[in-house]
Amino acid sequence: MTLWNGVLPFYPQPRHAAGISVPLLIVILVFLALAASFLLILPGIRGHSRWFWLVRVLLSLFIGAEIVAVHFSTEWSVGRVSTDTSYKAFSAARVRAHVGLHVGLEGVNVTLTGNPVQQLNETIDYNEQFIWRIGENYAGAYTEALQKGLPDPVLYLAEKFTPSSPCGVYRQYRLAGHYASATLWVAFCFWLLSNVLLSMPVPHYGGLALLITGAFALFSVFSFASISSVSLCQLRLGSSELTTHYGAAFWITLATGILCLLLGAAVLSLHYARTSALRTFLDGSVKGLESQAKGSSPLILNNPLHKQFWGSDLTISTNL
Repeated sequence: MTLWNGVLPFYPQPRHAAGISVPLLIVILVFLALAASFLLILPGIRGHSRWFWLVRVLLSLFIGAEIVAVHFSTEWSVGRVSTDTSYKAFSAARVRAHVGLHVGLEGVNVTLTGNPVQQLNETIDYNEQFIWRIGENYAGAYTEALQKGLPDPVLYLAEKFTPSSPCGVYRQYRLAGHYASATLWVAFCFWLLSNVLLSMPVPHYGGLALLITGAFALFSVFSFASISSVSLCQLRLGSSELTTHYGAAFWITLATGILCLLLGAAVLSLHYARTSALRTFLDGSVKGLESQAKGSSPLILNNPLHKQFWGSDLTISTNL
């Protein structure tokens, strides 16, 4: 039998767990590239304005990156348990493994990692994704998983989110994810608008845009939190029970929403209380001119050459 690119085509190939989400990686790289580009030109900014621009740009990039990145994160609701569970259907073999459930706005990820990874002459390292966003067929993906013969823990958790499951959580999680995603995209649009308005002579409108950005970010959090009122079916894997809690994406989005509200409120407060201080911060300029000293005498310069052309002396006065 010949090899094709070093692969035996008629034998099952070893499985490899999926890594980081590609869209999430692209978002992170794009915003890191923007931050790196700004840091490269930062030494060219003189004086104290360098630190104004550093705080302003990096803080704005963090907010924008977070709003976009959490769309593709599966860390909105997470659960993990170590258990001794059955491995495959129609088999009495059992494995010791870590089982994880990661719920995002667009679907769920189920992970299964053996402890140790090599058991039953196999590499037990699975990371399976099931999508419910518009245009995707969750039930079809689950059927394909059945046909592939994925391990029992993966199929068991994925089945709990199918439309036909007695748990009945598919509709709630799907709708909550759609509403949260929509409100986050609106927040992203207002974030872009706030950056434009804060660069113009209308900072109070930029503050209002930041307030709206924070409000929609919080709306997305509340939309996803609305599913907490839905009791999830008991998830038993072997002798252990898997429970879920809010993940990193949920808490970071909540913190970003509160941060936008605070920044927007600060901009509006400075606009009505100390407009000059606000303009100094947004423009990154420091007042470098001092008021004229009291009692300063003028310096009078006479040019005698002008007498031959003018009937009277030309006197130039300069205040020092």
